[in-house]
Amino acid sequence: MEGERISYHKSVQKVYERIKKDGMINIWDRFEAQGFGGDPDKRCPFCLKGARCDLCSNGPCRADVSIDKRGVCGITADGMAMRMMLLRNVMGTSTYHYHTETTLKTLKATIEGKTPFKISEPQKLKSFANRLGLDTSGSDNDIALRLYNAVKEDFNRPFDEPSKIVEALAPKERQEVWKKIRIYPGGLYGEMMFSTSSCLTNVDGYYASLALKAMRLGIAMAYQSQIVNEFIQDILFNVPRPHKMRVNLGVLDPDYVNIIPNGHEPFLGFAMVQLARKPEWQEKAKAVGAKGLRIIANIETGQEMIQRWEMDDVFYGFTGNWIMQEAVLASGCIDAFVCDMNCSMPIDPLYAEKYKFKLIPVSEVVAFEGIDERLDYIPEKAEEQAATLLQMAIDNFKDRHASIEPVIGLDMNEAVVGFSTESIVEALGGSLTPLLDAIKDGTIRGVAGLVSCTSLRDKGQDVHTVAVAKELIKRDVLVLSMGCGNGGVQVAGLCSPEAKDLAGPGLKALCEKLGTPPVLSYGTCTDTGRVADLIAAVSDALGGVPIPDLPVVAVAPEYMEQKATIDAIFALAFGLYTYVNPVPTVTGGPDLVKLLTVDCKDVTGGILHVETDTIQAVDAMLEHIEANRKKLGL
Repeated sequence: MEGERISYHKSVQKVYERIKKDGMINIWDRFEAQGFGGDPDKRCPFCLKGARCDLCSNGPCRADVSIDKRGVCGITADGMAMRMMLLRNVMGTSTYHYHTETTLKTLKATIEGKTPFKISEPQKLKSFANRLGLDTSGSDNDIALRLYNAVKEDFNRPFDEPSKIVEALAPKERQEVWKKIRIYPGGLYGEMMFSTSSCLTNVDGYYASLALKAMRLGIAMAYQSQIVNEFIQDILFNVPRPHKMRVNLGVLDPDYVNIIPNGHEPFLGFAMVQLARKPEWQEKAKAVGAKGLRIIANIETGQEMIQRWEMDDVFYGFTGNWIMQEAVLASGCIDAFVCDMNCSMPIDPLYAEKYKFKLIPVSEVVAFEGIDERLDYIPEKAEEQAATLLQMAIDNFKDRHASIEPVIGLDMNEAVVGFSTESIVEALGGSLTPLLDAIKDGTIRGVAGLVSCTSLRDKGQDVHTVAVAKELIKRDVLVLSMGCGNGGVQVAGLCSPEAKDLAGPGLKALCEKLGTPPVLSYGTCTDTGRVADLIAAVSDALGGVPIPDLPVVAVAPEYMEQKATIDAIFALAFGLYTYVNPVPTVTGGPDLVKLLTVDCKDVTGGILHVETDTIQAVDAMLEHIEANRKKLGL
């Protein structure tokens, strides 16, 4: 593995060479070592197909549909594959909702005046409360408390009692479909129980039933976890609005005290930025020989932050997504790596020891072997905890700066970030009409919601994501990017206005007219619910066009982990054409594959497409978009 088999990004390739020189084990070599016969992508065929199970003591079992070989309990490969997928979905949902609950704790403490934060977007607070049917009289704190109580009540609603949040936010046309096929969800906690209980040995081994339960869970997750989470973060920390942001590994300057908040929750990251912008903290950094103190955004915590706050010399820029984590740590520029929920790797302690930085878990769910020092986030102590973290990094600077040779000359570029439904409407002059007109007259053929992780399967980091995004914009499809894939296209330059020259003539003309890039940075994987809300608004503005009939596709060129699987299942329940790569571990179940890739269209209107070749994948997306345009008479 070398060159682009490592990463699309030259900066990552450069630091990889340093990692190899230093003899450090790393994600690329570990991935290669997992392969069979010198092929990094060749793995156990039963595992790749999802046709194995180790959930009970009679296993592990393997299944083969061609000879009716089943698990000891009698479950087929179709059932095995879908049951394991549903369990992954429960894990993804649970992790999304952990973030949401932390956001709610932060809101509650802020209402009580116990955090360094505030209600930054009172209008968003009122509009969201109004959509949920809540009383919007009184102070901002009164409304926020009602919002807090209402969503908490809905989360805890029994699984067989319909969710009020879904009723208030989901398109009516979708709700009718979901009720008809009995996948209309109740409260999220009840849904997780319902799904998990169904996966016990000898309870539900029927792939079609398990698939419907997964969709039901996905609907609950998107509306109760994702939308609630992101909208409340908007209320606290600002609605995303377009602005420039430095990106890539070149944002790391070894002469500064550099602190990286990492993971998916931005709370301590924001608190540290607020403190670090104060002159006294900059002076503390200079007193130990640094040029100053910087907070550097990273992975999804970084996406949450850069979407909402503008850069300056303190909140300096964004590095990239999760696979380049070891490259970030091996740069020789880091003084503190602050790990909240998700995307911190078990290998990080070895890198902390080698490259002399403080590794600090700040979430109860995060732990590392050999790391005993931690500072679990408490909203009421956010400012105090932020100060402790800043001081840790400052105290670390002299040792790191004196003993670690940094990697210099790394690339840095700019991206335009901060698009949201509100900011897109603002950019269009206050309504969706210009976008709809551009779709109607063929200036753009359709819209792709790129919600992706990043993976080393088949290709290097971000290689397939960038290729798919380039091919889509070349064919006049506007791309909204989210998740780690968003970091990939930002660093690759596709979220800059200059990228319009890579777009087809129609999309290029629209970009020039509006002053926007052809790929709009729309946030994190948690924004999947937000983009579904935007798609619903487009449907409504077009006169109630059913979601499956819109010239819209969901795109996951490099899905990786369990949160991505529930996003994809939700997209199918929502009625979207959904492209997924790498090939999911379900191919051992031919009836399940047929359900997801063919029959689902007659159930929810959604369809799963799997294809490893970039051009063929985009050809199929455009075929779907053009068929829907024809259906709508466009």
